[in-house]
Amino acid sequence: MKIGIIGTGNMGRILAEALIDGNAVSPSSMTITNRTLAKALDIQKIYPSLAIGQNAIDVAENSDAIFICVKPHNMLELVEQIKPALSKDKCIISITSPISVEQLERKVDCSVIRIIPSITNRALAGVSLFTYGTRCSAEWKNALNALFKKVSVPVEIEENITRVASDIVSCGPAFFSHLVQSFISAAVKETEIDQETATVLASEMLIGLGELLSKNHYTLPTLQEKVCVKGGITGEGIKVLDSETGDMFEKIFQATHKKFEEELGKVQEQFGN
Repeated sequence: MKIGIIGTGNMGRILAEALIDGNAVSPSSMTITNRTLAKALDIQKIYPSLAIGQNAIDVAENSDAIFICVKPHNMLELVEQIKPALSKDKCIISITSPISVEQLERKVDCSVIRIIPSITNRALAGVSLFTYGTRCSAEWKNALNALFKKVSVPVEIEENITRVASDIVSCGPAFFSHLVQSFISAAVKETEIDQETATVLASEMLIGLGELLSKNHYTLPTLQEKVCVKGGITGEGIKVLDSETGDMFEKIFQATHKKFEEELGKVQEQFGN
């Protein structure tokens, strides 16, 4: 299978590197391009046998599965540009949540899949979110699922939970990174620990937490029960978390969904529905 990636910004690059480092595809079977070619060439410096397409149509013509990693407002123009190269046996894969597979299917005749990746896929971990078009062939479903099993846990989702699933899988690492940085800053402010030491301790704690969960030693609730001894110090901290977080996470989802609705409106204007 020949893989094409159009757009090598943050997520496009993460996708390319994860698929290669996870041995899902070989560099020689991948063609990438970017509006600013220098970004694509930077990746080729790491993987010399990787091919660089001079433009999007070049990538589409030379690939079987074409990942479109551009911003939503650029999607329609790009799809129209590469449409002549999209024979029915090919598959296009969008990684952006505001554009549905149904909208894309109305523009092309080939198979369509939406796969929303996560930065955690770069470590060959985490989840990738799959939504299949109604015309997507069983062959493409199986092929892409097998491909992403090497870099993630593929999870099929319905359209109605796209935003919240993406919040958890894709935005979640940034949200919790922010919380941990606040955790570290508070430790430095309130005690004699320095920033570097606190950062090392917190980072290693997170790595250990991930290992405990990945190896099924504990679930999130049972882990808390093990650490939170009745009448102990951890319990006092949990009381503060209960009182201070309040509806914070509800407000996070409200904010992301509001922004999502704004993006949906812009996309619907472009796609005419």
